[in-house]
Amino acid sequence: MSTLPRRSPPSQASKAPDLLDRDHSLLAFNERVLDWAVRDDVPLIERLRYLCIVSSNLDEFFEVRAEPHLLANQANDRKGIYTVGSFERLAAALHSIVDRQYAVYNEKLMPAFEKQGIKIMSHGDRNPAQRHWVKQYFEREVRPLLIPVGLDPSHPFPQVANKSLNFIVRLSGRDAFGRENEIAIVKVPRVLPRLIRMPDKVSGSRTLFVSLSSVIRAHLGELFPGRAVGQFSQFRVTRHSDLAVDEDDVKNLRMALRQGLVHRNYGQAVRLEVSAGCSEHLCDFLLHQFDLPQKALFRVHGPVNLVRLTQLIDLVDRPDLCFPPYKASYPVQMGTTQSIFEQLKQGDILIHQPFESFDGVVDFLRQAVNDPQVLAIKQTIYRAGTDSEVMDLLREAVRRGKEVTVVVELKARFDEEANINWAEMLESIGAQVVYGVVGLKTHAKMMLVTRREGKALKRYGHLSTGNYNPRTARLYTDVSHITADPVLTAEMEHVFVHLASQSRLPALRKLWLAPFYLQRNLIAKIDRLGQAASQGKAARIVAKMNSLTDEALIHSLMRAGRQGVKIDLIVRGACTLPAQVAGHTDNIRVRSVIGRFLEHSRVFYFREGEVEELYLSSADWMNRNMVRRVELAWPVTDPVQRQRLVDECLVAYLHDGVDAWDMGPDGTYTRCRSDGTVAVHGAQAALMARYTSNGNGHHGG
Repeated sequence: MSTLPRRSPPSQASKAPDLLDRDHSLLAFNERVLDWAVRDDVPLIERLRYLCIVSSNLDEFFEVRAEPHLLANQANDRKGIYTVGSFERLAAALHSIVDRQYAVYNEKLMPAFEKQGIKIMSHGDRNPAQRHWVKQYFEREVRPLLIPVGLDPSHPFPQVANKSLNFIVRLSGRDAFGRENEIAIVKVPRVLPRLIRMPDKVSGSRTLFVSLSSVIRAHLGELFPGRAVGQFSQFRVTRHSDLAVDEDDVKNLRMALRQGLVHRNYGQAVRLEVSAGCSEHLCDFLLHQFDLPQKALFRVHGPVNLVRLTQLIDLVDRPDLCFPPYKASYPVQMGTTQSIFEQLKQGDILIHQPFESFDGVVDFLRQAVNDPQVLAIKQTIYRAGTDSEVMDLLREAVRRGKEVTVVVELKARFDEEANINWAEMLESIGAQVVYGVVGLKTHAKMMLVTRREGKALKRYGHLSTGNYNPRTARLYTDVSHITADPVLTAEMEHVFVHLASQSRLPALRKLWLAPFYLQRNLIAKIDRLGQAASQGKAARIVAKMNSLTDEALIHSLMRAGRQGVKIDLIVRGACTLPAQVAGHTDNIRVRSVIGRFLEHSRVFYFREGEVEELYLSSADWMNRNMVRRVELAWPVTDPVQRQRLVDECLVAYLHDGVDAWDMGPDGTYTRCRSDGTVAVHGAQAALMARYTSNGNGHHGG
């Protein structure tokens, strides 16, 4: 793996090291994910899944991160963060990872699938019977949906949607009117499957597929009767897709976002993918059409959209080529016949997802909905998904006459439409729906239940590091914390009132809230440990998160490390703090764990002498989370539960010898490998084994 570039020119030895480049750190993360597609100890279908995940991640990278580099290149800008140089370095890194992706696809995965009797058949591989079947399929299912567009002054280049499949064709001869318009575009509708399984009658004993692009390619000539097809290529353009809405000048944010979604598919082009054999003439034509430089062109040896190969995963019924199924155990602390409200009177409940099931959270909400003593339910929604039992329960709560308040984040990237639809549905049946604070995303994950108990009202709260999304709850590691702590739940109430009314918050004792206190409190905590270490006291920080890019927090960590604090950072994705740099960050280790599940929990541990503190949070240590979002961090004070989180979320990952990568002084990551002298484990595998043996028989999804 190449060295990660620094964000500014090399420093002198006496100066603190420059921070690493965030965009290149993100690409390095995707290289670590891609490693799963290469590993022989990973089942074959899962290896393909990781390849598709990398493609999906790169799509989002281009959609969100590439535009400022491209614009700087077009403007010939040579100063600032985004420059001609930054564009060229980024393009080189992107070409390198894409080339590696297709090498893995062609040289590793496809031959391995063929050995298993599974193959995507190219036109040249198909026998006469298979070609006949493909032709029938084309005539029946594909051709009626294709309208080739010949380009001329009255037929300009058509609007090409973001990430859609298209063909460009160069024709010889003349059209029906005697003109020599030589270029035509064929847009492929999204409704057509990108992979088609061939029937047994032409597959024999094998599992054979054809790609939609191969089907169209084999019959392109039939779309242009009277013309000869010469050069042609599939192509796909990626566009900048981050919705930009001037919230200060918008009267109805929901309507503005809905209108913005219409235009998202047609933003600034940032990448052009074509077949490897695409002619220079057609490449130059497309680059000119989309106003892209040569380095934004990606010639690929295979389908232009590897993400769509997830269809093969769905169409192949081979459990032996997948991970063994894992059934999450029902939360250990909730496996009693008592109501959850009664259990909470005895102590808080922690759920470690996905090793324990999200069903525990859903059951908490379900009991609240069904309990006639529950008067009100308040909840934040960031990513709920399109089909959500949580949302169905909130709808039922409204039907039963409970006061339901939902803070819906409309600007959750790529979930905007689903969230708008949920907001409109809830409003239509009488729920109180608010959209948080103008200019800030509400990323905090919390639910508050108010229940009448005798003459008093008592609150019960759920706080989480992850979303209220049952599907991702099976795939992401997160911690749910259900509590009846009167201080914590009262402060949650204050936050809900603040989000709805935008009134000033009272002083909070337990909750750390961004954008007001979270960054400030974290820096104060780190600085205090630095002072303690400088006075000879033992001081320790272990922090687990998805990304670490906030410069203020990074500098406070580096300062504390120089003062003697021992710091371990478990950062799944982008990390711009350079670890293990002699004389500067010797006391800071950074590791990344890439496993079967997506690491998503945020856990922050601080120890001064014998005094331990642990916080859970919805926030990564990124500037946007600290100053442009509503985020929460909260303490876990019960010593037994705190130790459980230390053991499962921190210690297990610090000792992972299978799925962990350690950062070196130059910013590169090296995968941990056993020397064979000691037994090693993967943290996730160990936790799955623990919860399988601890499971109490009630299983969720």
